[in-house]
Amino acid sequence: MSRRGFLLFLAIGLAWGVPYFFLAVAGKDFSTPSIIFSRVVIGAAILVPIAIKRRQFKAALKAWPWVLAFATIEMIGPWFLLTEAERHVPSGLAGLMIATVPIFGMLIAYFFQGDKSVRHPKTLAGLAIGFAGVVLLVGIDSLTGTFQPIYLLMLVLAALGYAVAPAIANAKLKDVPSAGMMGLCLLMVAAFYAIPALGALPRELAAGPGLGSVGALVGLGVISSALAFVMFFELVKEVGSARATLVTYPNTAWALMLGIVFLHEPITIGLITGLPLVALGSYLALRKH
Repeated sequence: MSRRGFLLFLAIGLAWGVPYFFLAVAGKDFSTPSIIFSRVVIGAAILVPIAIKRRQFKAALKAWPWVLAFATIEMIGPWFLLTEAERHVPSGLAGLMIATVPIFGMLIAYFFQGDKSVRHPKTLAGLAIGFAGVVLLVGIDSLTGTFQPIYLLMLVLAALGYAVAPAIANAKLKDVPSAGMMGLCLLMVAAFYAIPALGALPRELAAGPGLGSVGALVGLGVISSALAFVMFFELVKEVGSARATLVTYPNTAWALMLGIVFLHEPITIGLITGLPLVALGSYLALRKH
């Protein structure tokens, strides 16, 4: 992988690790529809003018059916499924199920995209090692508890969506400029969540949310939506859709480290042992052999 691809991988891991921190803060004053709607509106407000100025938005509009497919499978569907499932299952289980995204991604690459390189022993070893690292990070004890199987199915479907959407982007949207494609994508998600969000957001704003919650919404929009998705789309072009999904592994690590720094969460043996495995697994699986 090129230096550019490696830097994109690290940056996206951080950009999608901070949402766990932002969501914990914003969730104190805002409902889920309000948070999702606000983050995509902020992201679109940044990307759409840039795309129009660079004359990239027209190309995205021409490809709108595939942009809509990407928006639905990557954001609208998974965000709803995850939000609902995480109300009923342990957070560790949710994190572990989302860590299966690279596995689905590699299967899609092998069986549907004809990428035979993903079956290389080092790639498969990287997948296994990275997944083991995530298991250590979330902790075995966090996976205990009783819950209905429907919520596990919702998590699996969300993970599958996260794996399928990049494959669509790689196959059908590779020639569409990133800013235009993601700007239109965020507008579509905003339109979907507009009705439930606008029913709650005015009341939540009138209640006087804290500056921290408002700042978290801005962070979600600027860092985790506008910036992260543009970088992810570039990473897909750089390394392919299957390997791009490996950002799921360092996401968990970044989230836990940010929790230690800002939320004063404890440093665990699982974190110390899991981080090197995530790093090693990502390195092995990212390389094309």
